[in-house]
Amino acid sequence: MTSETGGTAGDDVPLPRILCDTAALAAVDDASAGALWRLAESGRQLDANVVRLPPGHRVDTHREPDLDVLLLVLAGHGTLTAPDGPHPLPAGSLTWLPHGSTRSLAAGAEGLTYLTVHRRRPGMTIQSRRPGS
Repeated sequence: MTSETGGTAGDDVPLPRILCDTAALAAVDDASAGALWRLAESGRQLDANVVRLPPGHRVDTHREPDLDVLLLVLAGHGTLTAPDGPHPLPAGSLTWLPHGSTRSLAAGAEGLTYLTVHRRRPGMTIQSRRPGS
């Protein structure tokens, strides 16, 4: 296994990598709202982010039509609101947000730091028009 500097084995076989210390990220008290870390390795099939919502901040109601998302609360607490009502999100909660679901998030008094993981969206491509279209 490799460390954060990682890479590949001599025969170009990818190796597992330690990417970050989520406990250290979650412990930062003065972190502003937004992504504290993003998965950026080339060739990946997943996207992942560690996100911080300060106390009183929220992610407004939205719907993800294409991707299932896993959300793991690393620190603090908050509330997930879905069409069936509010759901508490204490530290350690692992939540599945299925594609097509509507939801919002609100940070509690301590703020909310969470990890999201989902399939990577394919890059945009420019295609030529088909004859007759």
